[in-house]
Amino acid sequence: MPSGSRTRWPKLASFDLAIPTILTNEGGYVNNVSDPGGETNFGISKRSYPDLDIRNLTREDATEIYRRDFWKFDGISSQPVATKVLDTCVNLGQVDGMRLCQKAVGVNPDGQYGPNTEGAFNGSPEVLDQIRSQLIQHYENWISANPAREQFRAGLMRRARE
Repeated sequence: MPSGSRTRWPKLASFDLAIPTILTNEGGYVNNVSDPGGETNFGISKRSYPDLDIRNLTREDATEIYRRDFWKFDGISSQPVATKVLDTCVNLGQVDGMRLCQKAVGVNPDGQYGPNTEGAFNGSPEVLDQIRSQLIQHYENWISANPAREQFRAGLMRRARE
């Protein structure tokens, strides 16, 4: 290799770049009876983590839970795609969120993240738009199924489009 030249490695997604979006989207403590998530703090639900003191969960605690239990997207080459996939899996649940993302990119929606799914996420510049479109349709259907959910429309549509 000539002197002064460097090997260029592809940039891959980073949890540390994704997590601020997740924490912003999820917000702090809520316990809205109309929200199927129930009692949550930073998006971490009492239903999923029954032994946690959700009300007193810190931002740092939530970050570590997301790193440990949700993040597996280091192999995605686009940070915006990786962030959107993580956000979708946080919002819809890991399996349902992954199924939606897989459906968006034409992968058998089995809810499992593996090499075929990662390859599809890395294979097209339209991936982000495809996931956004699937999310918008999902949220529209979810709201239509129960008019009380209309209160969540603006936030969900913003989240889908971001």
